[in-house]
Amino acid sequence: MDSSVPSPHRAARPAQPLTGTCIVPGDKSISHRALMFGALAVGQTRISGLLEGEDVLRTAAAMRALGASISREGADWLVAGRGIGGLTEPADVLDMGNSGTAARLLAGILATHDFYSVMTGDGSLRKRPMKRVIDPLSATGAQFFAREGGRLPLTIIGARNPLPLNYRLPVASAQVKSAILLAGLNAPGITEVEEPEPTRDHSENMLRHFGADVSVASAGHGRVIRLKGQPELRGADVTVPGDPSSAAFPLAASLLAAGSSLTVRNVGLNPLRTGLFTTLREMGASLTVQNERVAGGEPVGDILAAHGELRAVDVPARRAPSMIDEYPILAVLCAAARGTSRLRGLHELRVKESDRLTATAALLRVNGVHVEIEEDDLIIHGTGTIPGGGLVETHMDHRLAMSALVLGQITSAPVSIDDARFIDTSFPGFLRLMRGLGARMEAA
Repeated sequence: MDSSVPSPHRAARPAQPLTGTCIVPGDKSISHRALMFGALAVGQTRISGLLEGEDVLRTAAAMRALGASISREGADWLVAGRGIGGLTEPADVLDMGNSGTAARLLAGILATHDFYSVMTGDGSLRKRPMKRVIDPLSATGAQFFAREGGRLPLTIIGARNPLPLNYRLPVASAQVKSAILLAGLNAPGITEVEEPEPTRDHSENMLRHFGADVSVASAGHGRVIRLKGQPELRGADVTVPGDPSSAAFPLAASLLAAGSSLTVRNVGLNPLRTGLFTTLREMGASLTVQNERVAGGEPVGDILAAHGELRAVDVPARRAPSMIDEYPILAVLCAAARGTSRLRGLHELRVKESDRLTATAALLRVNGVHVEIEEDDLIIHGTGTIPGGGLVETHMDHRLAMSALVLGQITSAPVSIDDARFIDTSFPGFLRLMRGLGARMEAA
């Protein structure tokens, strides 16, 4: 490696107690949607607290390329929308970087706009399957041309006379659900999605916030969402709460490092996003929610986490949709708990930024933890003492990188990662924030 280029390697070493108060970046899921819905609305949308990570900035660039005006004013972002059906053909390829959420949701928008577009992404995103959105969205009348397995780059020829969709999700996926609802915005009639288990409902909440007619009804263990097509969305102010998936990392570090006690303020507490917090309480974690309130249509609060002994846990598969991004850091916590934990039904982790199920197991194994994979279950044999000393392959996955660095706060030997650059896709300033709380994270 050229010695003039800073090394991407980072190492984490056992920390002193972590203390203080912090604010994590804005919720990534809500940030993506705020930009997209603002671009599809008539008038101006002002967004406060937008996550300014690479993933979200790719969404902003894509919506600009489709004709929306997006600018930063102080700490806020302003979006001047084009209205439903008003987006224009992009002059160049839309590069979505590392963001699977942005690519899948944008596919829904593009499917019902009558023009030609091409999406691509970085090396990680180009490996991720898009077939799960291509198949249902093709029923609108759109045409999709992709590499083998439905992988990017993806060419989309939007439907000239788009049809509304009636689709039952084969597996619970907020991304697929949202892609279908976004396609339905520019189709006449009623678009209907049935999900087998409730998934994060930021799209439904935000659609209502912008003036769409959306109804939600229970259906067995899941829900049916109905959207009336071709509404006139109106620009609206959006306040983005702190991302609970990002808050998980400093909170976990505080639970692990002896003597620690810290507070993460302004965290989103949407009940379809708080599966990790439920699980941590089952493990005996000292986790307290304070100052609960509602901001921008979403519940928020401040979370206090203090160190204490954790016990093993058996997490049911039905909880996966409410904590799908938090399994790597939960696995780290389970490794430090006493007893054998079983995390069930993790098939969705195989189609994240990496095969996150296999990569999470590898993260723990290389640091001396006994783990097993049985079909889609991850089994972790916690002992409370972790040797560490491993070099973790992150596979360009930001959550794996952060989980490994948190693990290094309690191992006997430092934990290293091969690449820290992708952390900024979801958590810009992560290393600086963690060091400010007392963590030891430095160049390897």
